[in-house]
Amino acid sequence: MRHGKKINQLGRTTAHRHAMMSNMATSLIMHKRVTTTLAKAKALRQYVEPLLTKSKEDTTHSRRLVFAQLQEKEAIKELFGEVAGKIANRPGGYTRIIKLSDTRLGDNAEMCIIELVDYNETLLEAKNAGAEKATTTRRSRSRKVAGAAKPAGDAAVTSATEVTGEAVAPAATVQQSAPEDTAADTVKDGESRDEAKAAE
Repeated sequence: MRHGKKINQLGRTTAHRHAMMSNMATSLIMHKRVTTTLAKAKALRQYVEPLLTKSKEDTTHSRRLVFAQLQEKEAIKELFGEVAGKIANRPGGYTRIIKLSDTRLGDNAEMCIIELVDYNETLLEAKNAGAEKATTTRRSRSRKVAGAAKPAGDAAVTSATEVTGEAVAPAATVQQSAPEDTAADTVKDGESRDEAKAAE
């Protein structure tokens, strides 16, 4: 029985388990994504995340500590090169486990994908699109609509005032109307112009 043991033994001896975790961590670093069982993925996450944290500090000491676990020069080069640059600003949580709907045929084990978070381009694009979209409230939307509904003449007057510093009268008031000929031109509702002339 388990009796609260924190490490999942995965049905293997200690040496076998360490070798398997080392190989899976190397595959994850090199390929950025591994399909495996859910139990192995959870064990791998605990194994590989401290190594990813060590890679942020590129010193001889940290390289030797990681090499003691992985025993793979190409994986070390990839980890301290490209991967460390990608995860530099992330404070933790470098991996993501995505459960798959189908199970393994032989033993019905739950399958999943474990991947490095910063290498899933689809989710990153969706996240960036959501971040770029500004959040608006009803109040700010109504202000935008009110600002857009302002007449063009007012905008021109305000821009002229800003440039010259003097108050400028609107164009409608600047133009003087022609001498009023109210008797000839006034037309009541419902009457045509000819009827109005005849009435005079």
